[in-house]
Amino acid sequence: MYTTAIYDELSQIERDVVEGERRLAEQEALIIEMKRQNEDTAKAEGELERMRMEQRRRDQDRQRLLSRLQP
Repeated sequence: MYTTAIYDELSQIERDVVEGERRLAEQEALIIEMKRQNEDTAKAEGELERMRMEQRRRDQDRQRLLSRLQP
């Protein structure tokens, strides 16, 4: 893969990672609020776990690309 293409893909993944972190924080805040209101959080917690798995995948993709840029 060409270096420029790697940097382009890495740039997109970096944006996705930042957005993913923002969404994780929002979901965590939602769960806290739901618990305060004594609501069932099972679905929200399941969604949070799915989101965390996606974030780990993005982190792995980022690491894979960074390793390709190493001399």
